[in-house]
Amino acid sequence: MQLPNYLFWDIDLNTLDYHNHARFIIQRVIQKGSIKDWITIKAFYGLEYIKQEILQMRSLDKKTLQFFSVYFNIQKSEFRCYIIQQSIPKHFDY
Repeated sequence: MQLPNYLFWDIDLNTLDYHNHARFIIQRVIQKGSIKDWITIKAFYGLEYIKQEILQMRSLDKKTLQFFSVYFNIQKSEFRCYIIQQSIPKHFDY
């Protein structure tokens, strides 16, 4: 699998394991990657595996959460990140 270096600017790419670090890789691509990167991970991991990983992610920005809620036709309340967000009160919502 070939992904652009700018997505993983903060780590050594030689230590990146595409199977052991799948959730990390998927999260970077869905939040900061391009359509081409999405197609790459979809071909490598498969849509069902990506869906299960996204459901278990601890944090996603609001746009990404909304997009994948619609894309997979899943209620936001089924996403782990949504449950965690709701249980942590914020002082200010910018």
